[in-house]
Amino acid sequence: MTIPAFPRADVLAARQRLVLDHFHDEVRQDWDDVLSTFPHPHYELIPQMTVHDGDEAVRGYYNYTRTAFPDQDHEIIALRHSADAVIVEFWLMGTHRGYLGKIPPTGSRFRVRMTAYFIFDDAETLVCERIYFDTLTMVKQLIGGLDMKKPTNWVLAARCVRGLLAMSTDPDPALTNTVPPTFA
Repeated sequence: MTIPAFPRADVLAARQRLVLDHFHDEVRQDWDDVLSTFPHPHYELIPQMTVHDGDEAVRGYYNYTRTAFPDQDHEIIALRHSADAVIVEFWLMGTHRGYLGKIPPTGSRFRVRMTAYFIFDDAETLVCERIYFDTLTMVKQLIGGLDMKKPTNWVLAARCVRGLLAMSTDPDPALTNTVPPTFA
């Protein structure tokens, strides 16, 4: 494996501007502007082992998450550069107001630390946003925020657990069929 050259400062600045614009446009829920940062939108959500590939699939992902968390927002913790990516650590936050898959809304807030890799090709085109986070932390906050002293919340908690179990899907082969690199 050849170690790629680290990009010039102007290339890093352009990548960073694009990634920050992407984040800003997501918060504004301006999907056309977000999608304009990718010639071919492609998200990989590692905790769920799912891929959203192409304009229609990514718009569906946006609709799905903003239905569940209409006030979704973030706080950037750190931004780093690598030879082929901008790596962003951030807090993702929101209030569970709509269904998240089959998990009914709990009204609970969540705040989860995440890392996103914005990967660029040799032509400096953004080709992928790959996101890592701890799903259990999010679920604990959504369900754990229910006041279990109220019997009405017992039914909601059970529906949430049943919904969570129903969301299990086979992992996307693009994320499981990997080949280890060869190091020189």
